[in-house]
Amino acid sequence: MTALVTGSDRRSDDPAAQEATRITASGADPAESLLGKPMPTDRLRSWLVAGVLTVIAGIVRLQNLGFPTHNGTPVFDEKHYTPQAWQMLRNGWYEDNPGYELTVHPPLGKQLIAIGEWLFGYNGWGWRFSAAILGTLMVLMVIRIARRLTRSTLLGAIAGILMISDGVLHLMSRTGMLDIFIAFFVLAAFGCMLLDRDQMRSRLAITVREGWVNDSIYGPRLGFRWWRLATGACLGLACASKWGGLYWVAAFGLLTVIWDATARRSAGVRHPWIGALWRDLLPGLWALLLVPVLVYLATWWAWFGSETAVDRHLTGSALRSLWDYSGNVLNFHEHLTTKPNDPHPWESKPWTWPMGLRPMLYYWDNTTTGCGESQCVSATMLIGTPAMWWLALPMIAWALWRMIGRLDWRYAAVLVAYLAGLLPWFINLDRQMYFFYMTPVSAFLVLGLVLPLGQILGTAKAGYERRGTGLLVVAIYVGLVVANFIWLWPILNGDSITNARWQAELWLPSWR
Repeated sequence: MTALVTGSDRRSDDPAAQEATRITASGADPAESLLGKPMPTDRLRSWLVAGVLTVIAGIVRLQNLGFPTHNGTPVFDEKHYTPQAWQMLRNGWYEDNPGYELTVHPPLGKQLIAIGEWLFGYNGWGWRFSAAILGTLMVLMVIRIARRLTRSTLLGAIAGILMISDGVLHLMSRTGMLDIFIAFFVLAAFGCMLLDRDQMRSRLAITVREGWVNDSIYGPRLGFRWWRLATGACLGLACASKWGGLYWVAAFGLLTVIWDATARRSAGVRHPWIGALWRDLLPGLWALLLVPVLVYLATWWAWFGSETAVDRHLTGSALRSLWDYSGNVLNFHEHLTTKPNDPHPWESKPWTWPMGLRPMLYYWDNTTTGCGESQCVSATMLIGTPAMWWLALPMIAWALWRMIGRLDWRYAAVLVAYLAGLLPWFINLDRQMYFFYMTPVSAFLVLGLVLPLGQILGTAKAGYERRGTGLLVVAIYVGLVVANFIWLWPILNGDSITNARWQAELWLPSWR
C-alpha cells in the first residue's frame, strides 16, 4: 500500500510522501484518512429531527407576520424595497422609475419580495412572506450543515435550535428587506461547498484504494463536480440579491483551492498544490467565477427584455448600459457616508457588530394598548440574542486556535465564512453602515458555537461520566439561549408591553 500511495521513485524529502508514509506507518488506511469520520447512520431519524425543527421555525417565523405596519405601510427600510417589488409586479418584473433614486441593488431580492406580494397583496404578509419562508429554510440548511461538519445528528439539532433562537435571523426573516436573501444563498453555497469537499475526497479515496492515484505527478482527474457548480450558482444568486455576495465568492474560492490541495497531499499526490491548480482550479474557474457571473446576469432577464427599465438604454448596448448603470449604483454606495453633524441615529461601525453592541429600532409606537396599563409600548428592535452574540469574540479566538494550532478544517471553514462577511466593512469606515449587514454572518456564528459545543459534549467513547457532564453543560447553555430569546420576544415581534418592561429589555446604554 505504501508504494501505491507514495510512489517508489519519489524523493524522501517530498512533503506529500512524508505525509502518506506517516499515515501508512501509523497503521491507518490512507483512503480512510481522506474520508475522515463517517456520517451517522441514523439518516431517517436525522431528517425527522430536521423536519420537526423546521416546522417549529416556520411557526415562529410566520406567526402574526403582517404586524407591525405604519397604518398599513412598510416600516423602516421596507419602505425602499417593498414598493419597488410591487412596481416590478405591475411592470413585468423590472423597475422603471429612475426618479425614485433608490434603485441601488440587483433585482433578485426585490423579485422574491414581489412573489409574496403576488400571493397576498401589498400588505405585511405579502412583502414579508418570501423572507419568512427562506428564513425558515435556513434553519433546515444549518441543521444539515452542522450534522455534516460534526458528524452528529444531536449537534445538528442544537444548531437548529440556536438558529431559531437568534434575534437577528428571527426579525430579518420577518422584514421585507434584502439581507435575508443574501444570507440564504450564502449559506446554501456553503452547504454545497461542503458536499463538494466530501465528494472530492471520496473520489480520491477510490483512486488510492485502486492504486492509480499517482498515475500522474499531479494526481488523478476527479470528474465533473456538480456540487462545485451548485456552489457557484448559489454565489451568483447571492450577488444578485446584494453585491456583498462578492466577498464570499472570493473567500469560498480560496477555501476550495486549499481543500483540494490538502486532499491531494493526504492522498500522497507528488505535487499536491500544483495538482490542485492544474486539475481542480483551472477547470473549476468556470464553476466558481464564470457561473456566478452568468447567474447574476440571468437575474436581470426582465431588465434586458424591457424598453423602459431604469437606465436600460443608458448607452448603445444592453451590457454596456448595465455596466454604466452598475457604476452609478457603486458611486451611490461609495458616497453614502456618515455626515459628521447629522449621523443616522442607528448607524454603527463594524467593530461593534460581533457582539451586537448597537442594535436597530425598526418600529416604535407608544400609543398602543393591551399591556394592562394606561400607556403601553410596541416596538421591534434588531438584537442578536446576547447568550450567543456576546460569545462571538471568544468563538473567533477559539476558531483561530483550532484552525492554526490544530489544523481543524471545520473551524477554518466556518471562520472564513464568518470573517468574509465582517472584515470587508473595515475598508471604508467613512461609509454609512448598519448592524443588519451582519445578517448573512449570523448562521456562521451559530456554526462557530456548535463546533466547541461538540467538544464540550465529548464522544461516546469518553465514558459515561464525561459524556454526562458534557451533555449537562450543553443542555444548560442551549436552555439559556432559548430563555434569552423568549425574554426578547416582545421587542422582536412588536408585542404590547409596559414601559417598565421596555426599559428592562434595554440591557446596555448603547441599546437606547
